[in-house]
Amino acid sequence: MNIAIGTKNPTKVNAVKNVFGQEMTYYSFDVPSGVSSQPFSDEETIQGAINRSEKVCKDEIDLGIGLEGGVTETDYGLFLCNWGALSSRSLEKPIIAGGARILLPEEIARVLKEEKIELAEAMERFTKKEDVRSNEGAIGIFTSEILTRTAMFEQVVRMLYGQYLFHQNR
Repeated sequence: MNIAIGTKNPTKVNAVKNVFGQEMTYYSFDVPSGVSSQPFSDEETIQGAINRSEKVCKDEIDLGIGLEGGVTETDYGLFLCNWGALSSRSLEKPIIAGGARILLPEEIARVLKEEKIELAEAMERFTKKEDVRSNEGAIGIFTSEILTRTAMFEQVVRMLYGQYLFHQNR
């Protein structure tokens, strides 16, 4: 099976490979999400995942996977959110799944809202580390790496793959 991933970010690519296994053929493409660089709602984050999955699902590709991280405002504060989409020519519309959420510290939420920067940039300032998005991610930092960014996206990919298998077996 040929699987295309709508990113070159190693945390997302590894999440897909960890779930689908080594017997698949993988292609990763740096495609635009078509949404803000920092999605600020579930709807925008979902749309980014769908856009990525659809852009890479063409020609000899069996499955296109799009994974998108964002934030969403609630009455309790600003939460980290993550969504995924799986596209296939055998499906009428993409399959969608969401994953873990965690309340962001007020100092991070404030910077995101006031400065309109990406969470990755805010995390680099906060941690004084480089390329947090390609490593443990905000989720890894705020959970003391009990849950890493790769593991968080693996959960989403497992839900996508499970739904895909369900649809194929109907």
